[in-house]
Order: sequence, then C-alpha cells, then structure tokens
Amino acid sequence: MSRNREPRRPDVTTVEAVGGVESLGLELHEPDERWARIYREHRDRIRGALGAAAIGIEHIGSTSVPGLAAKPIVDIVVTVDDITAEEDYLDGLLAAGYELRVREPEHRLVRTPAHDVHVHVFEHDHPAVDDYLLLRDRLRSDADDRALYENTKRTLLRRQWDDKNDYTRAKTEVILAIKARAREARGK
Repeated sequence: MSRNREPRRPDVTTVEAVGGVESLGLELHEPDERWARIYREHRDRIRGALGAAAIGIEHIGSTSVPGLAAKPIVDIVVTVDDITAEEDYLDGLLAAGYELRVREPEHRLVRTPAHDVHVHVFEHDHPAVDDYLLLRDRLRSDADDRALYENTKRTLLRRQWDDKNDYTRAKTEVILAIKARAREARGK
C-alpha cells in the first residue's frame, strides 16, 4: 500500500497464479538489441492503455541491461497510485492484450499471450520498484557484477526447474549481494 494514503479497499491477502505452476523450459539468449525496441513498443502500448494511471514505466530485468545474456522475456515495471484500485489499470491492460498471470499482495503481473513480455504493477512508492531499478542500474554500470549475475544464471539454467519461482529464488543470494554493493556505491 502507498505509505501516504489509505487504499480504496483492502488488498488481496493470498497469491493467485492464474494458470497454475509453469515449468521454466527456457534458456539464456545472447544479448539482443531488439529487446529495447520491444520495451519501447510495450511502454507506448501501456501508456496508451492507462494514460495518467501509469505514474511510471521502466524497463527492468536482464533484457534491460545491454550486453547481458537473458531469457528472452522483456520485464517492465509499471507504477500506479493504488494497487487495490484495479479498475484504474487492470481493465486497460487486459484490453491492450495482456493477460493476468499473478495477483498477490501489493503486486499484479500481466503478460503477453506469448509470455515474452511481463508487466509488473506496483504502487509508485513500493520498495520493490527501487530494488528493480537499483539492480538494473548496477548491472548496467558494473562489468564484474554483470558477469557474476550472468554466470550465476547460466549455472542455474543447467538444472531442471519445475517452477519459475524456484529458479528465481535460487538467484536471490547473488542478487542481494549485488544490490548491497550498489547501495554502498550510492551511499545508502
């Protein structure tokens, strides 16, 4: 919830993964200059669908880092005023061709039918947004951390994963270490 005001209604209290558990079944692709273009196309689509309801739209994740190998999924974070006011953003995103994948406390995820673009929706002051941008900016600016992160992903993707969330959790220790160095570098 926004730290500055009361939400319109209580947020959800459980995690709803529309469609259930999915196997990973992906591998890393070499950096692709098309990822930035895909982000810009979807940024414009989202802006057109949401107008002023989208306070911020940022390219996040590995595809936002030039020179970094990635699963070919463009991740975007959209910030809104009130996550509980789904009528302000969810209907517009669904009408723009995205499908709801996850509804959980303080976060919604929609994606394209091809599963190649994931749109994470948070309130504008949610700490996860700063964390995404902190990691992205550190990976863009620090070659050693970028190489560490890519090598970690390559190692983990050699294993079979029954759920994408398990793969994501397996990267947590490395991500936390990179973000700690990023915070130290920016003096926080």
